[in-house]
Amino acid sequence: MDTLRLKGLKFRGKHGVFENEKVEGNDFEVDITIHTSLIASAYSDKLEDTIDYSKLHDCAKEVMLGPSKNLIEHLAYSIGDKISQSFPSLNNFEITVRKMHPPIEHSCDYSEVTLTWPGV
Repeated sequence: MDTLRLKGLKFRGKHGVFENEKVEGNDFEVDITIHTSLIASAYSDKLEDTIDYSKLHDCAKEVMLGPSKNLIEHLAYSIGDKISQSFPSLNNFEITVRKMHPPIEHSCDYSEVTLTWPGV
């Protein structure tokens, strides 16, 4: 099994439980990890033989810049659902969503959740 990763996709989104998060927004990062065979594209050097990661990015972007969600768990699920719809042959991947500087009492770099398909 081979792995394709997009790490640290950065978005400014208006997601969170608190009203000020929905108005002011926060910084988020998304990682997408795909486990699949990449041997065809390794041999051919052709985009049509692999996963176009710009389309993976578009799935994340649509969710992250879309309507406000309360939880990063739901953001991760929504991104994974978009990927499943856009790439029906993919069935083994992970989505990680990081909320930078979450609104908690003490300093924290980020909160993070990872959902795994087909486990969802």
